[in-house]
Amino acid sequence: MPAETTSHSFEQLTPDFLMDAVESQGYRCDCRILTLNSYENRVYQIGIEDEEPLIAKFYRPERWTDAQILEEHDFTLELAAQELPVVAPLRNASKETLHQYQSFRFSLSPCKGGHSPELDNLEHLLIIGRLLSRIHLFGASRPFRDRPILDSHSFGHECVTFIAEKFIPIEYRESYQSLTHDLLQQIDERFATLESVQNIRVHGDCHNGNMLWRDGAPHFVDFDDARMAPAIQDLWMLLSGSEDQQRRQFDKILEGYHQFYDFNFAELQLIEPLRTLRMIHYSAWLARRWDDPAFPRTFPWFNSIQYWGEHILELREQMAALQEPALHL
Repeated sequence: MPAETTSHSFEQLTPDFLMDAVESQGYRCDCRILTLNSYENRVYQIGIEDEEPLIAKFYRPERWTDAQILEEHDFTLELAAQELPVVAPLRNASKETLHQYQSFRFSLSPCKGGHSPELDNLEHLLIIGRLLSRIHLFGASRPFRDRPILDSHSFGHECVTFIAEKFIPIEYRESYQSLTHDLLQQIDERFATLESVQNIRVHGDCHNGNMLWRDGAPHFVDFDDARMAPAIQDLWMLLSGSEDQQRRQFDKILEGYHQFYDFNFAELQLIEPLRTLRMIHYSAWLARRWDDPAFPRTFPWFNSIQYWGEHILELREQMAALQEPALHL
C-alpha cells in the first residue's frame, strides 16, 4: 500500500504527473489528456505517440488493498481469456497490471469506444442477459478471497451509523435512525430466509453507464466494485418502468441468461432490499468523500436540509416497496 495520503490528494494529478506516470511504463505520451467521468478513482484518456490512446486509472488511496485490486484484475483478465467482452487491464513487460508512481497506484487499459446500451430495447437485454450468464457461470466457479461480500452490514448498518453520527441534520436524525432501523431489520430478515441464494463473483455495479455498446454487443467496463453477491445484483439495475415493463424486460434477460446459467428465482425477493441498500450506501459514499473537493463541486445538492428530507421520503417509499410481493415472472 502507498503511504497515507488525504482523500483529496487527487489534486496532485497534474498533466505532467499523469504523463510521467504513464511513461514510467515504457510509453511515450503525445500530451493529449482527456478527463473521464469518474469520482471514486480518477480516470483519464492519455494520448500515446503513434499508437491508440490508453485509459489510465489512478486508484483512490486506502480504498482497496493491492491484493483486492489484483484480484479484480485477475477476474477481468480471466473473463477476457474466455472471449467475453470485458475491458481488462494491460500487462507490462514484467506481466504486472498494477503500477506504482510516487504515492499513487494506477493501471492502464486499452481505449474502447461505444455508447450505452438501450435498456428499453428487448434485443439488447437478450444479449446482455446471455453475456452476464457467461460471466456468472465463470464467477461461480470459485470465490473471491480478498474482495468483500455485498451484505447489509457494510452497505447498510455501517452507513447508517456514519450518517447519523456525522452528517444528518439534528432535526432529521431521529426519524432517519428509526426508519433505517426498521428497513434494515426487514432486509436482514429477508436475507436470512433465503438460504438457497448463493454469493458468486459479480461485476457489482452493472448499470448501463458501465457498458459500452459496439459491434452488436455490450462491452463491460469498470469492475472496481466487483465482489461476492447474489447474481441478481448484476441484473436488477437493468430494469425500469412499470411492473409490467420490468416483467417483460426480465423475461427477455432470462431468455438469454438461461442459455448458460440457471437463475435462482428466489433472488427476485432481493431486488428491493438491494435497491434500498444501494440508496443508503450512496448517501454514505457521498458523505465519506465530502472532503474531496471534486464532490462538493459535482454534487452541490448533497448535504442540504432539502436533500435529507427527500432522502428520508425515498426511504419511506422503499419501506412500502419492501411490503409488496416480489416481481412475478
